[in-house]
Amino acid sequence: MQLADTLYRVPRRPGLQLLHKRGSDQARELTGWRLRLEPGASATYHSDDEETVVVLQDGAGKMATSAGTWDVSRKSVFDERASALYLPPKAELKVTAREPFEAVLISTPAEGGGKPALVGPDQVKVAARGKSIYSREIHDIFVDDPHTRRLIVGETFNPAGNWSSYPPHKHDGGNGEPRLEEVYHFRVDHPQGFGYHTIYTSQGESVTHAVRDGDTVLIPYGYHPVAAAPGYRVYYLWALSGEVHRLALYMDPEHVWLQ
Repeated sequence: MQLADTLYRVPRRPGLQLLHKRGSDQARELTGWRLRLEPGASATYHSDDEETVVVLQDGAGKMATSAGTWDVSRKSVFDERASALYLPPKAELKVTAREPFEAVLISTPAEGGGKPALVGPDQVKVAARGKSIYSREIHDIFVDDPHTRRLIVGETFNPAGNWSSYPPHKHDGGNGEPRLEEVYHFRVDHPQGFGYHTIYTSQGESVTHAVRDGDTVLIPYGYHPVAAAPGYRVYYLWALSGEVHRLALYMDPEHVWLQ
């Protein structure tokens, strides 16, 4: 897959819509969906051979599985911490909206077993990273958890004008680190704003995407810093899957002095 083909800009529409898919000349590990529902509307989801994490972006409603039913709500990604549901393979999910509802679903192949489990706002682990104009806030959702087999999921919040995923790092296996594929799902406050997401390699391959609210960027390999335009906060939901079930990275040696 070429770095130039890693931006997915899918206009929002009602229901469950595919954002990016694992397959030939596409992602190796990750498939992503967006779910949008109007009040009173419902949708169902299941995967026979992939585990899935459903991260509420905004709205309110009910998530129902054979293992339980949960009422969830989130004013917006910028106002409240996440509620996120883990679904093992073969689990059936029904979502019914009480208010206009948007969620992102991310899946990867995994062995069966386990039960659906909800991580609520009070279970999200929050940490400050970086300093100066590359300070940001990281929210771990499914990182050091007992539920996921292969997925690693969290959120990053860039203050307006700040950088993140910085100093630049990668996890493509090229320097002995475990090989992990990653995807970013972006939100911008306000929606007319934008940020920049660069993916580059030490061999000189590079692409920079101007990312807007609702965009998705797949990171098959390479270093991948993000910058928020002045005046606009940038959020991205990140998910990884690959050779190991842990965060593992290799920092660009030319910039490691910033750490």
